[in-house]
Amino acid sequence: MVGWLLALGAVIGLGFSLAGSFEDSSSIPGSPAQTALDRMDRHFPSPDTQSAQIVFRAPPGQRLTDPGLRKPLAATLAATGDVRGVAEVGDPVEEGAVSEDGRTAVAEVAFTTKEDEDVPAGTLDAVRAAGAHAERAGLVTIYGGDAFEESTSPFGPAEMVGLGVALVILVITFGSLVAAGLPLVTAVLGVVGTMAAMTGLATVVGVTDSAPTLSIMLGLAVGIDYALFIVSRHRAQLAAGMPVARSVAEANATAGSAVVFAGATVVIALAGLSVAGVPMLTSMGLASAGAVAMAVVLALGLLPAVMGMAGTRLTPRPGKDRPAGHGDRTPGARRVPGLLRLPLRVVGRLSSVAARTAGRGRTPGSDGRTGRTATHGGRVTLGERWTAGVLRRPVRTLVLGTLLLAALALPATQLRLAVTDEGNSPTGTSARQAYDVIGDAFGPGANGPLVVLVEADDPAAVGTAATDVRAGLHDVDGIADIGDVDTAEDGTAARIRIIPSTGPRTEETSALVSRLRTEARRAAEAGGAHAAVTGMTAVSIDVSEKLGGALVPFAIVVVGLSLLLLMIAFRSVAVPVKATIGFLLSVGAAFGATVAVFQWGWAAGLLGVSGEGPVPSFMPIIVMAVLFGLAMDYEVFLVSAVREDYVRHGDARAAVLAGARNAARVVTSAALIMVSVFIGFLFSHDADIMPIAFALAFGVLVDAFLVRMTLVPAALALLGDRAWWLPRRLDRLLPHLDVEGGNRRTPDAAPQDPVRTPAPVSR
Repeated sequence: MVGWLLALGAVIGLGFSLAGSFEDSSSIPGSPAQTALDRMDRHFPSPDTQSAQIVFRAPPGQRLTDPGLRKPLAATLAATGDVRGVAEVGDPVEEGAVSEDGRTAVAEVAFTTKEDEDVPAGTLDAVRAAGAHAERAGLVTIYGGDAFEESTSPFGPAEMVGLGVALVILVITFGSLVAAGLPLVTAVLGVVGTMAAMTGLATVVGVTDSAPTLSIMLGLAVGIDYALFIVSRHRAQLAAGMPVARSVAEANATAGSAVVFAGATVVIALAGLSVAGVPMLTSMGLASAGAVAMAVVLALGLLPAVMGMAGTRLTPRPGKDRPAGHGDRTPGARRVPGLLRLPLRVVGRLSSVAARTAGRGRTPGSDGRTGRTATHGGRVTLGERWTAGVLRRPVRTLVLGTLLLAALALPATQLRLAVTDEGNSPTGTSARQAYDVIGDAFGPGANGPLVVLVEADDPAAVGTAATDVRAGLHDVDGIADIGDVDTAEDGTAARIRIIPSTGPRTEETSALVSRLRTEARRAAEAGGAHAAVTGMTAVSIDVSEKLGGALVPFAIVVVGLSLLLLMIAFRSVAVPVKATIGFLLSVGAAFGATVAVFQWGWAAGLLGVSGEGPVPSFMPIIVMAVLFGLAMDYEVFLVSAVREDYVRHGDARAAVLAGARNAARVVTSAALIMVSVFIGFLFSHDADIMPIAFALAFGVLVDAFLVRMTLVPAALALLGDRAWWLPRRLDRLLPHLDVEGGNRRTPDAAPQDPVRTPAPVSR
């Protein structure tokens, strides 16, 4: 343990000492809009500095040009220009940045701070204080733009609540604070190490600012779950009388092998996000894959050392679901605090009631064929009772469950994608207020202007072509305003500013960009020039189209990977097929629920969603990658328990009940922990993370309880022995993978040295 802590300390110290800054980038190198934007920056170079906007709004019935308001406005602009760190302040009245009703104006502010640096807080406070002249005259002043954008911490109070809920679930699962604390500690250490490594790597490679939050969310979720699987196996073996050192090794050989398989699927899926060719998505995928890999490494390396040091204090109390290791209290462990006894008692009582309801009408746990009873420790678990109820009516369960998932997935057909902007910020932030006021006063398109860039080697051709392009744009639908032709100093380029009549995240604006590209190119080529549509709105539209186009190919890769991995793991054709179908249903349900909340506004206020509209363009592909890995986790831990019993006894129906006995409560606890962690990040008010967190929480909830715990047992019961059939030729072609460590060689079975006999294992 000391060695692992020293290694982590070195990573953390080195990472934070070389700390770099994260990037705010959502572009695609080589896309039409990004290429045109890079060329425009060369023709029209702008200062490499931070900028902001000050929005002034006059009281009802007054205009900013009135003498009583014009003077305070000018005084505020002058005071702002005198602030140390401010390079320039524009006058909206002189520059024509005043709305038609005269009530709203926007002043541009340029700072001396570099674009990739943060403006000092003192400078921003001084700019706000300079607005006192306007505010005393009754003007409303709102400060927006990049400089005033409020940065959100990747981990805050909402996420702490999620961890607290996860701790409560662990206490309920283990009945011991010592056992409950182990998964939490290793997960937190893994996240800290990942963040340190990511911060250090940001000095040499580009890391998007959304990557840390996603990495923390996934690192905590899988870190807790992977440690939970290993600790549960260790406690079950201790309850059976196995010595501590031997049990730790056995737990790593069995549950640890499954953790490696499950973690590898998540890492592969996340790393596969780089095939989309979007740097932001690549950064998020690789950073999250690193967090998952760190969780696996610590679960296999640090956790065994800690379990060994805990010794027999992790042994469950006799008579409490011993083989599963749940609901037990260790003799040497601390008792559950008094504040937790009542909620634990209530949860236990509700579980008993639910169990009696699910198992009504037949002797629970009996397979009805061999007489074997799926009980242990003298009690029947809730998982067994639930599975017994499913097996009584497998056809009805399968049909109704599939129809329910299909209904939940139906809204996914209306899924709309866009890159987030200030319109996705919480309503209480100044950036969102400025966005809304500008949209109301100048039209929604003012928040997302477009630019038509005209280029030619001959300056005369540029002027003629730009004039022709501007004249032709008057016939294009969807344009609210067309600016004048702005010619570059060298005369080889000109630009025309376009204000759409719709907002930047609407389908109408996307269609307008397509029409502008066609019309502008036709008019420019007629004059011997070249034209392109650019601007941040056009860049965002290209990103969304790129990611939307990559979703189907990525889904095909994920489905193929799912079939291959599960076929190798379980030596079956039916199991991978039904697992993949279940995964697709879970993904569809997650997307459908996301559309209902974030686009239609269902329960949006309750969940803290500040506005309705398209979801982030990278959400579907990230959710698909992560949910694929998590769904395979639950499939492996549940179905491997079923297969183990089937191989041993040869009774397919009884094996399903045995699998529920051995894995259901662990899978249930793992899923609830995942959901609690994701829900914590849902309330982070990060517009890029909230839809991802919600979709993952809903998807895990549906996949674990409706698909894996309900539809999978029903399908296995209907398939019977056919579930484990694999053609001989395919069996020879597929590599053999020991997922649960079943081919391990125990110390008792190891060949003894003829010269030196090993010491016997103590019992």
